[in-house]
Amino acid sequence: MESYLQQDFDVKTKHFSPEASSKWRRAVGLVVKNRARRFRHVADLAKRQEAERKKKQIQEKIRVALYVQKAAMHFIEAGDSHSATGKPDQVEYKLSEEAAKEGLSIHPDELASIIRSHDTKVLEIHGGVDGILRKVAVTLEEGVRGSSIPSRQNFYGLNRFTEKPPRSFLVFVWEALQDLTLIILMVCAIASIGVGLATEGWPAGMYDGVGILLSIVLVVLVTAISDYRQSMQFKDLDREKKKIFIQVTRDGKRQKVSIYDLLVGDIVHLAVGDQVPADGLFISGYSLLIDESSLTGESEPMNVNEGKPFLLSGTKVQDGSGKMLVTTVGMRTEWGKLMETLSEGGDDETPLQVKLNGVATIIGKIGLAFAVVTFLVLTIRFLVEKALSNEITDWSSTDALTLLNYFAIAVTIIVVAVPEGLPLAVTLSLAFAMKKLMNDKALVRHLSACETMGSASCICTDKTGTLTTNHMVVTKLWIGEKSIDVNGNNSKDAVKSEISGALDILLQVIFQNTSSEVIKNEGKTSILGTPTESALLEFGLLLGGDFDAQRREFKILKMEPFSSVRKKMSVLIAHPHGGIRAFCKGASEIVLGMCNKVIDCNGETVNLSREEANNVTNVINSFASEALRTLCLAVKDIDGSSINNDIPDDGYTLIAVVGIKDPVRPGVKEAVQTCLAAGITVRMVTGDNINTAKAIARECGILTDDGLAIEGPEFRNMSPAEMKVVIPRIQVMARSLPLDKHTLVKNLRDTFREVVAVTGDGTNDAPALHEADIGLAMGIAGTEVAKESADVIILDDNFSTIVNVARWGRSVYINIQKFVQFQLTVNVVALMINFVSACVSGDAPLTAVQLLWVNMIMDTLGALALATEPPNDGLMKRPPVSRGTSFITRAMWRNIIGQSIYQLAVLGVLNFRGTQLLGLTGSDATDILNTVIFNAFVFCQVFNEINSRDIEKINIFRGMFDSWVFVGVMVCTVAFQAVLVEFLGAFASTVPLSWQLWLLCIIIGSLSMPVAVVLKCIPVEGKVKPPEGYEAIPDGPPAGLV
Repeated sequence: MESYLQQDFDVKTKHFSPEASSKWRRAVGLVVKNRARRFRHVADLAKRQEAERKKKQIQEKIRVALYVQKAAMHFIEAGDSHSATGKPDQVEYKLSEEAAKEGLSIHPDELASIIRSHDTKVLEIHGGVDGILRKVAVTLEEGVRGSSIPSRQNFYGLNRFTEKPPRSFLVFVWEALQDLTLIILMVCAIASIGVGLATEGWPAGMYDGVGILLSIVLVVLVTAISDYRQSMQFKDLDREKKKIFIQVTRDGKRQKVSIYDLLVGDIVHLAVGDQVPADGLFISGYSLLIDESSLTGESEPMNVNEGKPFLLSGTKVQDGSGKMLVTTVGMRTEWGKLMETLSEGGDDETPLQVKLNGVATIIGKIGLAFAVVTFLVLTIRFLVEKALSNEITDWSSTDALTLLNYFAIAVTIIVVAVPEGLPLAVTLSLAFAMKKLMNDKALVRHLSACETMGSASCICTDKTGTLTTNHMVVTKLWIGEKSIDVNGNNSKDAVKSEISGALDILLQVIFQNTSSEVIKNEGKTSILGTPTESALLEFGLLLGGDFDAQRREFKILKMEPFSSVRKKMSVLIAHPHGGIRAFCKGASEIVLGMCNKVIDCNGETVNLSREEANNVTNVINSFASEALRTLCLAVKDIDGSSINNDIPDDGYTLIAVVGIKDPVRPGVKEAVQTCLAAGITVRMVTGDNINTAKAIARECGILTDDGLAIEGPEFRNMSPAEMKVVIPRIQVMARSLPLDKHTLVKNLRDTFREVVAVTGDGTNDAPALHEADIGLAMGIAGTEVAKESADVIILDDNFSTIVNVARWGRSVYINIQKFVQFQLTVNVVALMINFVSACVSGDAPLTAVQLLWVNMIMDTLGALALATEPPNDGLMKRPPVSRGTSFITRAMWRNIIGQSIYQLAVLGVLNFRGTQLLGLTGSDATDILNTVIFNAFVFCQVFNEINSRDIEKINIFRGMFDSWVFVGVMVCTVAFQAVLVEFLGAFASTVPLSWQLWLLCIIIGSLSMPVAVVLKCIPVEGKVKPPEGYEAIPDGPPAGLV
């Protein structure tokens, strides 16, 4: 079976081709009872192709508009398209009275037209960006007034996109009714009622047919309720995925709002990694570089400035920073139209869904063959008996009813045999896990990531914010050849007196070279910005600095924001007394290398000798060895006559070295130990100083005595052969570039066949997140670009949450294995008992109604019980499942075969010798026996469902009562079985049983538990091999821990 699955039903964890999707769909063929339900949670390839076609049309339209605008710039003086007044021909737009009252003097369609066509001429006619600001009734300083929000929403619209309305419960009922076998059974039931009324009269003639119809109604309702609940869970998760916040100026204050609450007129602050939230115009900024590939398909980023001020919704900020004026929102933007097409086609199927579709196909074909043979055997025996009785030509309505019942039994065998619930159980389990993870601060964006994370053998994690708290504070300062301890307000005066000679220049370098802002609101001071910059600004405020006064005094000419490639931030300012000054801060060794002067103990500038440079390096290393993040702050004065607005890369004066404390998160060390016990190697990949990284890694338990800490430049200069030797020992990579992380991930996956999870927060982390088996973006510190490339968003940026995702991923995998083991056992027994009985006695002990009830037990109810069990601690004490491992393990086959043999033996004895063994006599003996067989069969499944809670361990009761769903399903199953046997016998072909027979049925079922104990003592698995390249960490848990 496994070779067949690998041949036709094997797909990658992500980024697999449309050909792979088509291949497994073709392999499924016609062995599907309900295509609408089976393929609901997989990609619709036809719709996806249509959506791709529409997307290309929209991209082409935008490209043409851009090209036309560029061409028009060459002929800007031509008058052919202008009237006598020099104004272009324009459509007349009428404004509403309400808009006019609010001071709004430009129509939303006109604004949309200007941005969409990049029409600079019309923009100039309106007075440029300043004119548009006036016409949408906002000022740059104040932004949108809160009182004008309702009228703006009414006139300009909401920043929301058209979405498909949610499907109602009745739609799921209708889809459940599309099951071909149920339709055939409904026809059989109606025919049975017709024939039954003609032969047996009212009401006896209706019982069989109505029983089948009631069973179908029950199956459809339970299925629809389960599917509807899943859809609601996915809807909630989808809503969470779309939560994006952006910084705007409103009522004169900078604040965060959801992109869906943006209004025309909002002043938006853009930074590296942000998604442009609406169409708009550039107001001001520095080196703003926009990636428009998602909208236009063009890979070349665009520079946006005063000359080219147009910004389009859905594009990404690749570099720089800026402010924009929102001019068009919602479905008036091209991105809104594109989003409408992207919602078509659905999500990619997961590897487990595909694999279980393969299992369902194989079993379905076997079941179909059994159903046909059973019907033929029953029919042939019936015909032979008629022939032997010389009644072959004598046919009655009773004979027709008998044949109809045979056909119904055959169809019901197909219902049971085609395990439609297998692939759907994956979706149910994933939906349950995703909802729980959402509550635990992990947002799963792609279904496949949840199951793949259970197989992760390596986690490459960032340091800042993931292993540490990201609540930074300056605790050490080196300035003027002195190291100073900083202890908040307690050391305020002492620090100021120590650095009095350099205080002014230190405050300048802190307050001028920052992209963050200090906000004062009702006497309270808050800082909007990154944790590192917030720590510096808090330190500057502690020293008595005035942020607003500093920013008013100097004019910023140019800014280079921090990036993980540059590892520094620089700014160029115009000094109020003349001249130009450059400030730089960043990675200590990089900024130090740009300096040739330093401030001495008197506050004077002196040359930076080699000896003094070595002293500074020692200071940096001493700070780093205390697990402090180190930054160098530097300044350079430039002659204004020679400046061409380029920020220099050398000749700076070193002002200070700052040590920033970022404590390790509580619980991280325990989480790392949990990973090691689970066979998951944790590697720290950071841009920080190697000494800082090593100190934090040792504190977290990541770096061991035999482990290797390496710097990015050394790693990237290695040959492939050297990398192959070194990579298994790497536990820390410091001063790394995003490219280094990508190279490490690619080698781990391709060379060592590891299943790799990678964390990332920056724009440049997107390639590594995309390359990894599971990309984990940070929800707090992460950019929108990183989040869009990730499979899971860690909402609290906590490493412990990542471990929790791995725990739930393993739970999903093992839960599906439990369900498959349980369902295959039911399949084998139900098929064989009816087939053998039909061949030997010419009758099937399990009727159509009974088989439909069994189908519901093993399908929807079984999936609810077993596929939604929460994870237990034992899951993280075993090695991960490596690539290519067989899904149906030897232990599962052992349990399936062993339980099937036991159940078939007991039920077979009851079927052929039950009357004698139980001492049944009288006219109802056969009915009692068949009821006992049915009841015993159901109780075998109930107890085997409990057995299936653990595939290998004997104690199957541990944690059972923690899963209320499992307990609820068990109680409901037993209760309804009692009702079915005792009170619905006319419909279910059962008779009430004595308490002795009920006890017998329960004992027969419960005996499957000691059978399971015996089976689990039979060794079938060889020694579990860890993933290739995995080595036990010496300081971790004992190697024998499983």
